[in-house]
Amino acid sequence: MRLAELSESHWDDADVQRALAQMLPEERRNARDAGNALAMLVHHPKLARVFLRFNVHLLYGSALPAHLRELAVLRTAHRRGCEYEWAHHVTMGKEAGLTDDDISDLQHGTGRDELYQAVLDATDELDEKTRLSAATEAVLTKHLDEQQVMDLVFTVGCYCMLAMAFNTFGVELDEEPESGR
Repeated sequence: MRLAELSESHWDDADVQRALAQMLPEERRNARDAGNALAMLVHHPKLARVFLRFNVHLLYGSALPAHLRELAVLRTAHRRGCEYEWAHHVTMGKEAGLTDDDISDLQHGTGRDELYQAVLDATDELDEKTRLSAATEAVLTKHLDEQQVMDLVFTVGCYCMLAMAFNTFGVELDEEPESGR
């Protein structure tokens, strides 16, 4: 189910602007600069507002270290076949410290050390069974505190849901900005 492109006037709607304010500076709250993921969300401004508040926490306020968050997001994107999520989070993962080997290995469910492996196992278990095994939980809690484990669980859940939305609504990769922009 592809969503139609929204008119410029829709982007000027106060509810849309309020929803996007959590994620974007004012000059980027338009169809050209917001990106395809946010363009999908603003079809439903009230949903966008509450979802983005949650997603901003996972991206910027999470107790989970960024490299572990990105490891889980990329494993989720790979498992769900979500090209949009994958493309965006490969870059974010590298910025957070993941190596090319980490990114290649996670596609096979292999982590570089005990903690990376536990994050990958947790992602798979949450996606398949909606819970952690005792063995995975034991390894995670050896390295992470309670809030970090909670943020991991909510990160996997959020990005599973986003992959469903991106895949269902046909969210395409963003075009590269023209040079000089």
